[in-house]
Amino acid sequence: MIEQTLDIATKDGAMETFIVHPDHGAHPPVLLLMDAPGIREELRDMARRLGTVGYFVMLPNLYYRAGRDTIYGPDVLTKGSAEQARMRAVRTKMTIPPVMDDVAAMIAFADRQSAAKPGPVGTHGYCMSGPYSLAAAARYPDRIAAAATFYGTWLVSENEESPHLNLGKAKGELYIACAEHDELAPLPMVEELKGLFERSGNPGKLEMYPAVHHGFAFPQRWCYDKPAAERHWERLIALYRRRLG
Repeated sequence: MIEQTLDIATKDGAMETFIVHPDHGAHPPVLLLMDAPGIREELRDMARRLGTVGYFVMLPNLYYRAGRDTIYGPDVLTKGSAEQARMRAVRTKMTIPPVMDDVAAMIAFADRQSAAKPGPVGTHGYCMSGPYSLAAAARYPDRIAAAATFYGTWLVSENEESPHLNLGKAKGELYIACAEHDELAPLPMVEELKGLFERSGNPGKLEMYPAVHHGFAFPQRWCYDKPAAERHWERLIALYRRRLG
């Protein structure tokens, strides 16, 4: 395996990106989009797991506009902590369109790398990045062949390019995984999204993970659920195998 951290040039600056891939050959590019607490070793380990099964994985620090190395400590998950307040000050200013520019920059970067296989791209996001992943499939339908979201927040909203508005624009296969217990994606919203998804005609799937909480796939989170987390890996890797190779 080869791993490195590089700056990818975007319209708004240099986006620090962790990249991992097998050490021989060219492999399909995949974007792993972070959750709200931001870049940490837990996410790098998840990128490594995907790299070991044959993908060119890019994990960008989507908070780069707030300053280089915008990283938060473990207290970021503690309600009322200074670290959480610092994170939310950045998080609440983020919108979908600038992140779509970042996605375009990552695709362009991958196109220039000998270790990245030309052609279809995959993307998946957790928590705040769930909407970004689905929005990318709609914004770049001729490149994003597979897009997944795991406990994505507010997939139905009034935000510009909200995923629920553009499900029919995606040509790639979509996979939407929701946790039964998630105040950031309440069940009535999931039901509304399910109806829109079914009407979109997309060949993908919306799946409810019963009896688990928002964040279930993260090994360091209090709500980590190993069976559900392993199911999430099975679903994700199968999706990428079908659509990317």
